[in-house]
Amino acid sequence: MIMRPQADGARTTGRVSTAVGLGNSDPDRARRFRDAALPHLDAIYTLARYLMRNEADADDAVQECYLRALRHFDTLQNPDIKPWLFAILRNVCRAQYGERSGVVLYGAAEGSEIPEGTAPLWSEAGDSPETEALRKLDAEPIRRLIAALPDLFREAIVLREINDLSYREIAEVTGAPVGTVMSRLARARSMLRTAWLATEGQPI
Repeated sequence: MIMRPQADGARTTGRVSTAVGLGNSDPDRARRFRDAALPHLDAIYTLARYLMRNEADADDAVQECYLRALRHFDTLQNPDIKPWLFAILRNVCRAQYGERSGVVLYGAAEGSEIPEGTAPLWSEAGDSPETEALRKLDAEPIRRLIAALPDLFREAIVLREINDLSYREIAEVTGAPVGTVMSRLARARSMLRTAWLATEGQPI
């Protein structure tokens, strides 16, 4: 897994914890929410930081994500809260902060997609040679290359390689078919490899 960018975890955790506790008339419900949701705060912040490209906007987006999640916590059917939180964050980044920060998580030209039912180019349990090579590189150059990817491909690679979601979990977060997720990941990995070769001039 590619290393996550460093964040001020104490500050972000404190802001979110305070926010979800304010104005909530059911302390037990707030506690259950914090117990379920706060363990994923670092991963949620990581995606926000890559999508927003700005630390302050990422902080605001994460806080809004957790406030929305708390409001709708009782509607959660799946016990796995992590993909649900990612989906809420994605909507926050797109709808509320997208215009300000240039986040477009739709409408990008993706080229040909992989249809549903197509045999995968790599298995869920394994990794492509490009992925294995990228994981061996220094974290900071890779983070810069990921940050430069187009929105949809940057989102896919962060969810898969940094936050370690499965293809189906990414499909749940993004609302895209699994085949589309695989297509985006294939293109994102190819873009990263090409960018690395262009900047470093050496094979990976």
